[in-house]
Amino acid sequence: QVQLVESGGGSVQPGGSLRLSCVASAPTNIMAWSRQAPGKEREGIAAILTSRGHIQLTRSDTTAYADSVKGRFTISLNNAENTVYLEMKDMKPEDTAMYYCAADNSLANSLSITGGRVPVNFDYWGRGTQVSVSS
Repeated sequence: QVQLVESGGGSVQPGGSLRLSCVASAPTNIMAWSRQAPGKEREGIAAILTSRGHIQLTRSDTTAYADSVKGRFTISLNNAENTVYLEMKDMKPEDTAMYYCAADNSLANSLSITGGRVPVNFDYWGRGTQVSVSS
């Protein structure tokens, strides 16, 4: 069982920036971020393949983003520390949500990310960190 712990949530004004971090207790092939706003379904927003991934089929550091955050959010990794980051810029009120770190070792999810799509189902989840964007 892999444990994920998020940090870095908070409140920010529209146009502002935040950086989320997530530390995993063990290395995985995929790390990702999802979010869920009140009354809405959970949305996969960013995912990245780690250096531990399916190297014969995919390339490490491959990323995928949801259209809703493309160009504003950046996912990155520190493989040595099993840590994934989400840099959020030009934030909007509609970015307000609980943000969850996720991870797994699924080949299907790795291929989805390689194809530019963020998976929605992962084996491991953090407890979430709240992000609020308002003036």
